[in-house]
Amino acid sequence: MKYAILSDVHGNLEALKVVLAKCMEVQVDEYISLGDIVGYNANPKECLDRMRSLKLVGAVKGNHDEYAASNDNTMEGFNPHARTAVIWTKSQLPPEDRAWLASLPMRLTIKGTLITAVHATLDSPDTWGYIFDVHHAADNFAYQFTPLCFIGHSHVPVAFCKKPIALYSERMITEIEEWVDKNPSPGAFLKADSVSIDLEPGFKYLLNVGSVGQPRNKDPRASFAIYDSDVKVVTRYRLPYDIRTAQEKIIASGLPERLASRLERGT
Repeated sequence: MKYAILSDVHGNLEALKVVLAKCMEVQVDEYISLGDIVGYNANPKECLDRMRSLKLVGAVKGNHDEYAASNDNTMEGFNPHARTAVIWTKSQLPPEDRAWLASLPMRLTIKGTLITAVHATLDSPDTWGYIFDVHHAADNFAYQFTPLCFIGHSHVPVAFCKKPIALYSERMITEIEEWVDKNPSPGAFLKADSVSIDLEPGFKYLLNVGSVGQPRNKDPRASFAIYDSDVKVVTRYRLPYDIRTAQEKIIASGLPERLASRLERGT
């Protein structure tokens, strides 16, 4: 069974189209959404419709989803551009779409699988914390009861594994360096590529799949992952997409210009 794990689409239809085309190419069976389908970009309704049309076996709520579904326009802690985008997004979504977003759980163990999904962190999913290092990962592993946990929220791909007790050492939890290309070549962003992890029996894995619609790791390509449960491999894909059109839509919608400019920088 192949599961596509998508996070932080953020209303970027151009990026989502490319990702779903790749999913069809590699014959994905089912889909998991890690939240923040809406926010920031100019096609929240279209992205929500596409995501809901997929064979979704699990979907969790992101912070932008939560605010877009609520009547709260203060959004304490949000930066002004994010707040403006959420208020605009609310105007684009009918009540039934907002109700669907509101109904999503904060965290979820996917029925019939060994997968847990959460947008932010398992220990306190509703406070929207971030996991960037081994110390943050340790807190999450304490609440992780499945071999695999997929997360989003930071828009920065990062991966950790926890060794089984039988292999106890001073470094029980380590970062999986190969999950991220930290020194890409200047032309790398113009082409698609991927990186795979072979899952070891008895290990636990915490994997941030990056962002489909607004990457922040200085790589502007759409990022997502596919888990093949038959061969126990997780692959993260990085795909170029039509950034210019996504930017033009943001400007035409009257959204903040910075939301357009940051797409090409991947920040």
